[in-house]
Amino acid sequence: MFSRLREDIQSVFDRDPAARTSWEVLTCYPGVHAIALHRLAHWLWTRRLSWLGRFVSHLGRFFTGIEIHPGATIGRRMFIDHGMGVVIGETAVIGDDVTLYHGVTLGGTSWNKGKRHPTLEDGVVIGAGAQVLGPLTVGASAKVGSNAVVVKDVPAGATAVGNPARIIDNEQAQKREEMAGQLGFSAYALAGNQDDPLAKAIHGLLDHAAEADRRFELLIKKLEEAGVHVNGDLNVADPFDAQYLSKIVD
Repeated sequence: MFSRLREDIQSVFDRDPAARTSWEVLTCYPGVHAIALHRLAHWLWTRRLSWLGRFVSHLGRFFTGIEIHPGATIGRRMFIDHGMGVVIGETAVIGDDVTLYHGVTLGGTSWNKGKRHPTLEDGVVIGAGAQVLGPLTVGASAKVGSNAVVVKDVPAGATAVGNPARIIDNEQAQKREEMAGQLGFSAYALAGNQDDPLAKAIHGLLDHAAEADRRFELLIKKLEEAGVHVNGDLNVADPFDAQYLSKIVD
């Protein structure tokens, strides 16, 4: 029990730069308290002391704001950052070194008995407010962006964003995610490439304007090569920077 507690405390230091001392983590981190209480509740649950397990789970919810069903299976070194509003269902299975941010739901989509909650493999990161629903599997080291709604399996190492969640699989999107990773995983904000129709329309107009600008420059170059000089007849304008405007839209 104490070795697991030491692992939990160390996992906080590994993933939260705000942590200062072991005493602070032990006394002031609700995620650590919720995991410790869940271990007790799960131990009671597996020994058919169902009511007592649920009662310990209820106490954990009351004191931490984190609701973990005593039937859920949780691996080692799980870190729940902030934690308020986290809900983990009865048949959820969580591997080692998993990170959950606040407002995450590992929920079910059916009232039928049996496996109805997600399985998170080792090293998964779930961003704030994300909803992972149903008996699906999120593969090892995968990431789920904030406020995503996941209803299908996520492959190992992939990143899922949006509602409903989709897998980021193109090169430009991967580069954006790598840059986000350098700045810190986007656990608190919507991803920049969400399916916002207004943003998509503006991006389309910007791309069209950039292409028109490129064609005008090419046309002027061809005219000058043919001996027709038009620079003196053109109004001077600031250069058009489509990439800068795209960043403003995002």
